[in-house]
Amino acid sequence: MLKIAQAAFAASMVLAPCAAMAADFDGTWKSNPSSWKATTPNEYVLVNGTYTCLAGCYIKQAIPADGADHAVTGVPYLDTFAVIVLNDHAAEFVGKKNGAKVSDATSTVSADGKTMSTNFSNASNTNGGAPVTGAFTEARVGDGPAGAHAISGKWRFDGASGVSDNGTLTTFKLDGDTLTMTQPTGQSYTAVIGGPDAPYQGDPGTDTVSLRRVGPHAIEETDKFKGAVVWVGTSTVSDDGTTMTTVWEDKRNNSGGSGTATKQ
Repeated sequence: MLKIAQAAFAASMVLAPCAAMAADFDGTWKSNPSSWKATTPNEYVLVNGTYTCLAGCYIKQAIPADGADHAVTGVPYLDTFAVIVLNDHAAEFVGKKNGAKVSDATSTVSADGKTMSTNFSNASNTNGGAPVTGAFTEARVGDGPAGAHAISGKWRFDGASGVSDNGTLTTFKLDGDTLTMTQPTGQSYTAVIGGPDAPYQGDPGTDTVSLRRVGPHAIEETDKFKGAVVWVGTSTVSDDGTTMTTVWEDKRNNSGGSGTATKQ
């Protein structure tokens, strides 16, 4: 549902009255970036002039850290990736698709090596609109190999801040058992709850979606790409109807997480 950070969910299926579901989910929701949490750490290694993400990333191949664009495969959002070492505590990562820059992130490790802050701009999934911008922090939970760049090691995602509205807003409309979702970045779908896979529009890495009720105030969403499940999330609305909690699993990078949203 709300793809707040990246990733899934489930619960046993309990049917709920459509009117209650409509009252719960209808409207615009704004996710709270500071609430975004990950269940598994990310792991990066930058050593001997080569960068590799070992956990938590879509790009799984080794990339020379020489500032040049290098072809990547299996990633629907970009086709080249560049790693630029800025100094011994900072690096920049640039993604392009069809020669145009679609993502740019700069990660800086604190002097004590315990925290890493990343400022990002990402237009890889905004359908020609303004990029999603913001920042997030990670806390070190494991060291990198001896002699590696400071970004190397295992890192726990600890929330985001300053995320632009186009990356935090989602609108739902329920008509009977049919739920429509729209986002400012151009993603949308209309799917029958408990029905077959339906088209997912505006996401290069998602082409179908299916929904099912999993509680009196909860819906599970399963996203697929070329027939394979890539993301599963369960969104549950609080009893007072003001807060939505989403728990997700991102199948592409074997990660999971959770976050909340507030009804506007």
